[in-house]
Amino acid sequence: MRLTLPALSLLLALPAAAQAPQEGFRVVNRTGADATVLNASRAGRGEWGANLLRPDRPLADGQGFRVVPNAEAGCRFDLRLVLGDGRESVLRDQDICAQRTLEMATTTRAPAAASATARQPMAGPVGREAAPAQPNQAARQVSTGTGFLVADGRVMTNHHVIDACNRVILRTPAGPWLEARPPARSDAALDLAVLNVPGLGGPALAFRGGPAVRRGEGVVAYGFPLAGLLSSDPKLTRGEVNGLRGLGDNPSQYQISAEVQPGNSGGPLVDMQGHVVGVVVSKLNAQAVSRRTGDIAQNVNFAVQGGVAREFLRRAGVEPRVAESAGPDRPTADVGEIAHRSTLFIRCER
Repeated sequence: MRLTLPALSLLLALPAAAQAPQEGFRVVNRTGADATVLNASRAGRGEWGANLLRPDRPLADGQGFRVVPNAEAGCRFDLRLVLGDGRESVLRDQDICAQRTLEMATTTRAPAAASATARQPMAGPVGREAAPAQPNQAARQVSTGTGFLVADGRVMTNHHVIDACNRVILRTPAGPWLEARPPARSDAALDLAVLNVPGLGGPALAFRGGPAVRRGEGVVAYGFPLAGLLSSDPKLTRGEVNGLRGLGDNPSQYQISAEVQPGNSGGPLVDMQGHVVGVVVSKLNAQAVSRRTGDIAQNVNFAVQGGVAREFLRRAGVEPRVAESAGPDRPTADVGEIAHRSTLFIRCER
């Protein structure tokens, strides 16, 4: 892969001997995991700048990426890789004129919950297409839900979250609101949709590619339940996969014990590595069950299976990120931080 960095302004012109080589330099991922973010900035600049990797093309372990800086950028660079699980590999003050291949291996865990959100990249507006939006306070009817970033400009949610909306806007983890633009792709039978949100970028959540999900596995649901009643910040609930089929033996769903409420719809259900295993879709209507059986069902919830959601995205022209879930479970707070960076609040106005 090859990409040219944007021009970097300099206060003083550098002598020719100190200019960056025209052939650039190569960054090799030796971390043992896929990297979703690569940053390269002048040493001491104090900020990382743009992600050089495409959302649909992570830098796999052992793979290299050639960076060709602007000719006036100089020779000293700071480099960073961010892995799909939030860990980082950082090299400081590297002389890319003397060393044309840089291997990045040492990684650290994602920062603690108190600082991870501030330090890690979050989904938000990027580029000229990112037109800011604001809620229409005069809308006749408003409903809310949750979505999550699956690729630049693409947000997955439920069909019922955006069905019959006159306008859909999304509040990003970074704060600003952006408006979804037609066309949206949806499947009413699966209750899935993918929104087109021009100018939205950031880390896309990875779908679990293996091993197969088992009953009893721990999962985390992340989203915005009961907006307007509870606080406006996202909520995390932990639970387990109770069954490998959904209501009425539905083969496209899981039954889960992670508690969800209206507003969670469309949010990510992730495993304890932070990889998507489902899309939260519904909870059992306890009152209806009580009228039918005389008993009150408790904490019966459902999610569209991750594999089903992944195939829907591919049919919609979106190639999702996929990662294997291996190793020990991560702390729930760390999993929540991974989900937080890519989860958006959805407002449907009619």
